[in-house]
Amino acid sequence: MRIAIYGREFNNTVLPYVQEVFDALEQYKIDTIIFQKYKTFIDDKVRLFPGIQTFTNNAELVNHADVLISLGGDGTLLDTLALVRDSGIPVIGINFGRLGFLASINKDEIKNAILALLNGEFTIDKRSLLNLESKHHLFGDANFALNDITIHRRDNTAMMIIHAYMNDEFINSYWADGLIIATPTGSTAYSLSCGGPIILPSSQNFVITPIAPHNLNVRPLIVPDDATLTFEVEARSTKFLVSCDSRTETVDRSVKIKLNKASFHVNLVRLNNESYLTTLRNKLLWGIDTRNY
Repeated sequence: MRIAIYGREFNNTVLPYVQEVFDALEQYKIDTIIFQKYKTFIDDKVRLFPGIQTFTNNAELVNHADVLISLGGDGTLLDTLALVRDSGIPVIGINFGRLGFLASINKDEIKNAILALLNGEFTIDKRSLLNLESKHHLFGDANFALNDITIHRRDNTAMMIIHAYMNDEFINSYWADGLIIATPTGSTAYSLSCGGPIILPSSQNFVITPIAPHNLNVRPLIVPDDATLTFEVEARSTKFLVSCDSRTETVDRSVKIKLNKASFHVNLVRLNNESYLTTLRNKLLWGIDTRNY
């Protein structure tokens, strides 16, 4: 098996776990390739085994990895999409962050997780993505999102009016601070914190969730993922923000945003001792009395 490693800069408290990852890869004699910027950052902090190769982009990753391991939280794993793209390379996250819905492997289970990968003790979760289209080619050729695409106001500017359409039919004019369009994967992220529903990954839906709506009777709306969604912005400010997962661009209010389901999916690795519902229960503390007596 060939494994690629991706990560971000971190504080020193994470060092023992990063070392454990590379120690396990060396112990099991796994052919490893590491993201160049990450290697530069950890070169004087972690002992790397000889002969480890590096990559910097999608072209250098494809055909050199069977699985990509993301070291960090959910945001780190979302970064890997720009590298994996439509290659189909499965991604698994070891969680050095806090909640970790996507990066689901606990840092205390590193060695067992890598051994499970080596032994093929995992399944693949195919996750749908959102695709963004505009005349200005926002986000270039990385115009897709696994979690959500968000339209929101800049800084402390006045409330926006976002006119929304589905398959060219008018849905609503949202008076709000912004609008989140989330995939089932992203339903447990920003959308959830704004009152959106949790959607199981195989549900074939997207959800439109308003951010601080002026009209309290406006609620999140679940739509089929084969629909085309179009958004036009009306606001006092001449600019607004569009976020594609963790990437953000400033956009002129005349720009029309069109969203649909991407033509490819992302493969997330789920170990055989995991399930989506187990992750939900553990992360959201379902069934646990958290009261202090």
